[in-house]
Amino acid sequence: MPDLGLEVLFKGKNFARLLEGLGVALRISLISVVISIVAGIGVGMLMTWKNPISRAITRCYLEIVRIMPQMVLLFIVFFGTTRVFGWNLSGEISAVIVFSFWGTAEMGDLVRGALISIPQHQYESAYALGLTGIQTYQYVVLPQTVRRLIPLSINLITRMIKTTSLILMIGVVEVLKVAQQIIEANRMSSPNAAFGLYLTVFLLYFLACWPFSLLARYLEKRWR
Repeated sequence: MPDLGLEVLFKGKNFARLLEGLGVALRISLISVVISIVAGIGVGMLMTWKNPISRAITRCYLEIVRIMPQMVLLFIVFFGTTRVFGWNLSGEISAVIVFSFWGTAEMGDLVRGALISIPQHQYESAYALGLTGIQTYQYVVLPQTVRRLIPLSINLITRMIKTTSLILMIGVVEVLKVAQQIIEANRMSSPNAAFGLYLTVFLLYFLACWPFSLLARYLEKRWR
């Protein structure tokens, strides 16, 4: 039977360190998700306005996020702005800023798509019943928007959790960085440790994201 290097997991506190690293990744991603959802709702509503200035600004923002790799944004915030502006940002705060910036744009686009998917006759029927604009949004538009939005936003959450693996490039000790440290420390005694540890990291990310994927699939089937 081939040596998978899994014995390294049971040396000292290696497995506990991996779990702590996963906790760091989840903390950063979930804080970013909360900020992205709140800010993304506002950005998504701005995207539906017919004002050419607000539409141009939000469109430019969305295109920048789509074109610019997240790793480049991390380097700009963590290495670039600290030198230009002279402030001291930790790796975790820089990661939250970048993922919130990215997530807000993605969430805003989801909100925009959900809002424009509401048929026009829904508005007309609400106005015909005597509902005001605010009441139409409260009782007609928002419930249908949330129903369309939740499965899509859950998929965004899983993407943000997976993308946190990039933060090791700015020195944040998350699960992948911990795995690299353990591999280096056991390079001579366990040369196959890389396979076992990266396999473990894969399983940890899978276990962290899989419940969200199941929830999104369940909601899509229930609300179809």
